[in-house]
Amino acid sequence: MNIYKLLNEAVDYIENNLEEKIEYKKIAQIMGMNEYSMQTIFYAMCNISLSDYIRKRRLSNAGYDLYNTDRTILEIALKYQYNNATSFSRAFEKLYGIKPSKIRNNPNGLKMYLRIKFDEKEEVNKCIEYSIIDIEELELYGIGKKTTVDKISIDAPKFWKLKYKQYGEKYGEFDYGMTSYVDRFNNENCEYYVLYNRKVEEKDLKKIIIPKSKWIKIGINSQKALDIQSVTNKFYKEFIPSSSYKFRELPELEHYHDGIVDFLIPIEEN
Repeated sequence: MNIYKLLNEAVDYIENNLEEKIEYKKIAQIMGMNEYSMQTIFYAMCNISLSDYIRKRRLSNAGYDLYNTDRTILEIALKYQYNNATSFSRAFEKLYGIKPSKIRNNPNGLKMYLRIKFDEKEEVNKCIEYSIIDIEELELYGIGKKTTVDKISIDAPKFWKLKYKQYGEKYGEFDYGMTSYVDRFNNENCEYYVLYNRKVEEKDLKKIIIPKSKWIKIGINSQKALDIQSVTNKFYKEFIPSSSYKFRELPELEHYHDGIVDFLIPIEEN
């Protein structure tokens, strides 16, 4: 499977349908995977969610149309799949910082979000060792902090140290770290938890149930934040695009034990 070729084919479909309804199911079919896995790979490889990419490409073209055609704002809004001129104008102003009605007389600040293009000859000649394990339902107790995908690498270690100072003397080391997404493909909706794998009677700590699942386990021979981040980045940039696993919409876990970390990613049954 050449993931770069598949991504280029997916982008071709998107570009050919910016003025039509774009079906995520169709993109997933092009890439030969389920919709969740497709969006996960797109986000990992492009550093932008699929919905944001489509929105920015449509609004880039809309900016051109506003300045270079006599079409009304409503006509352009409908052309790029907005239901009305109001929702289009709101999205346009948020992206450009200027109302679409002002563009024709003041075309400063227009932006062109470029089409993504991958080099299909690029190869990843690396190896990542992993295991597939079954984990029964987990009953965990902990506390979380809202963050973003962009900030979690800074926020998570600070939050871990802060909460260890608060609870560590009484309960010891945390057993798990967990990254939970309200929307996996919106980098503003992310929460990082520190968790005990046992019942803890503290009012600030809540119970979290992780259902039984199969997991990809990647061992990290360290518990240092930079080493964990290095492996997780490699997983998203290299492992996911090279694999055919279907990923579940469950949180990712870091299991801390014996001076090492198991990075755990939930997958669907075959």
